[in-house]
Amino acid sequence: MAGTRLDPIDRKILAELQADGRMTNVELARRVGISAPPCLRRVRTLEEQGFIRGYHADVDPRELGFEVQVFAMVGLQSQAEADLSRFEARCRAWPLVRECHMLNGEVDFILKCVAPDLSTFQSFLTEELTAAENVASVKTSLVIRCAKDDPGVPFEVLEDRLSRSA
Repeated sequence: MAGTRLDPIDRKILAELQADGRMTNVELARRVGISAPPCLRRVRTLEEQGFIRGYHADVDPRELGFEVQVFAMVGLQSQAEADLSRFEARCRAWPLVRECHMLNGEVDFILKCVAPDLSTFQSFLTEELTAAENVASVKTSLVIRCAKDDPGVPFEVLEDRLSRSA
């Protein structure tokens, strides 16, 4: 199991940073019960090993004028690896696409998109997304409201699972 590669202190560090990535190393060390120097070494190791991918501010899109959020379900004509990779690269280049996930099932990809207004999204949809090479179909769903948006992973589930397997 992937979580077993980390000791309980590393998992606690990750859980604390996930909840508040702005805390000082001294505060983090206090919360996890170790001194500051080894805490900093552990954080740097977790970064180097890829457990921590980065630190970000959680900005409110609507407060910044991005009133429209849409999920776009995309079907491709070809699912050859080269075609999938080209589509993923194209998605990374589109600023309105904030997330791109390849799926198993009826659609090939789901994209989370934001736009300041419907006309901006519609222009993106008709001029870029549906016009993109290899795109066979696009179905969109406009987000009315968000009931939950928790980043990261539920560490309490991991800890519970690890305690049952020990």
